[in-house]
Amino acid sequence: MSVSQGSPHPVSPGGFRCSQEGAARDEPMFGTASTVRSWLLIEHPGPWGRFALPDSRLPDGIGDELRTRAAAAGIRVLLIRRPGRSAEGSPGAFAIRSGPEEPWVERLALPRFEAALELDLDRLGRGERLGAGIPHEAAVFLVCTHGRHDPCCAERGRPLAEALSSAFPDETWESSHFGGDRFAGNLVVFPHGFYFGRVRPEASEAVVRTYLDGRLDLERLRGRSCRPMPVQAAEHFLREQEGLDRIDDVEPEDATTSPLGARVRFRTGAGRFEVQLAREPDLVARRLTCHSQHEERPPIYRLLAIGSLGRSE
Repeated sequence: MSVSQGSPHPVSPGGFRCSQEGAARDEPMFGTASTVRSWLLIEHPGPWGRFALPDSRLPDGIGDELRTRAAAAGIRVLLIRRPGRSAEGSPGAFAIRSGPEEPWVERLALPRFEAALELDLDRLGRGERLGAGIPHEAAVFLVCTHGRHDPCCAERGRPLAEALSSAFPDETWESSHFGGDRFAGNLVVFPHGFYFGRVRPEASEAVVRTYLDGRLDLERLRGRSCRPMPVQAAEHFLREQEGLDRIDDVEPEDATTSPLGARVRFRTGAGRFEVQLAREPDLVARRLTCHSQHEERPPIYRLLAIGSLGRSE
């Protein structure tokens, strides 16, 4: 299912905007989801500094210590807050495993922010439930609104968060930066960890209702976080060619990647396929964020071939 994106975003005041340039160039979004499998989301009303954990108003040293421990355990820590609402009482949190095995979410109650350091982060990094909370069966929707990190995240994220929270008030959270400034408004949906980009406020409800129905808005899909970026790109080409929009339609079997490209084999309901990609730097160098001081050439993926390997066993 594809939902019309409507008219382009208006020009943002204040000079260069990376998301405006990316949309004008129609830069491909597939294969751009940050590769993350384990997550810790902690409620904190803000304000958030440019780098959320070390620069926000957290107890002395806690942000740096949590960031160090999480990095060692292979966990992405994000700060979250309710759109337009102040936090009340002790902070809540989510521990999430977004794949590649069956994804899950645990809801945690922390007596204070420092209690996050008492969690078994190594266990979460291995994909094991912490057991410190309760299973959370509902979806969780994150919208990046981290304006100190990039103006585009605030200008395009906050209207998106407000619109989505009006339809899904219990599931929607504003989030600190999770990657892809130039694709704002950015949305991540859990438990699966699918990234969507250039989501307009008026399209947000349709995007998530499609997800809740077990399908994906392929037009805005950036990728699934538990998979390496080349595998995300290969999956995009296969889903697009075969019209496979259900979440469980496509499952990677194995992948061979290099700086020059990838060869990925998938199992689908329509059979097994091998996708071959080339990985090349974009022809045009440009600033990838609003704060960039120099231009870069991000990688792009070009489809070489999709071959059928026969029926799935």
